[in-house]
Amino acid sequence: MESIPRRNLLGVSGALAGGTLLGLAESEGEEPEEKSKREPRLKVVVVGAHPDDPETGCGGTMALYAAAGHRVTALYLTRGERGIRGRSLEEAARIRTAEAQEACRILGAKPLFAGQIDGDTATGNRRYQEFQKIVQGEDPDLLFTHWPIDRHRDHRAASMLAFDAWLKLDRKFDLYFYEVVSGRQSQTFSPTHYIDITATESLKKKATYAHASQNPEGLYRRHDLMNRFRGAEYRCEFAEAFVRHVQGGDHEFRF
Repeated sequence: MESIPRRNLLGVSGALAGGTLLGLAESEGEEPEEKSKREPRLKVVVVGAHPDDPETGCGGTMALYAAAGHRVTALYLTRGERGIRGRSLEEAARIRTAEAQEACRILGAKPLFAGQIDGDTATGNRRYQEFQKIVQGEDPDLLFTHWPIDRHRDHRAASMLAFDAWLKLDRKFDLYFYEVVSGRQSQTFSPTHYIDITATESLKKKATYAHASQNPEGLYRRHDLMNRFRGAEYRCEFAEAFVRHVQGGDHEFRF
């Protein structure tokens, strides 16, 4: 892999330095109310199989885009129906939906649910068409999804559904893959791009802890190790890593 320049490579013209996202000179001096009135310039969709997957995989990056005024959507394939031992599917879905909504509030994202069931996800023709319609409705400029080589079937399903939607929508937006619990779930993940999330790591942690039903301390501990390891690779404190599909959109996004 060729060396990665020290800058934000997901269409962002600058890296994080001192907690400020470089390349936002036009917004310096604006009051918070003025910033909030600016129209989002990018539409970012992050696909995850379950509540907590987008947050743990790239929550820091989500928070960066949201803080910069872009529209960020967490698209959950399921509501985590089988994620709480001793609870019915309906009870678990209700609890985990609320947790996802709170996590998204923390990160500045919008939660969206694709309607499949945890542990029973599918990628047949009907499911591909359904998912494509959802993605098309969001009209993303950037789409993030699970790395497809993963021990969890739901993660693989989410990845393939997102990939198929990207293909069917003429590859007009950029496609990135993220990792979750690398080594245990994501396998053979070799990054092409990094994002310095040092300024938003605390928000990522808070969003992870919003998933109170999922042993958040243990959940975050595993991803904290990843954040630090990727940060060491990228020569910063905390980073998230991605694989970009080389046939993505030919436009370059800049703040």
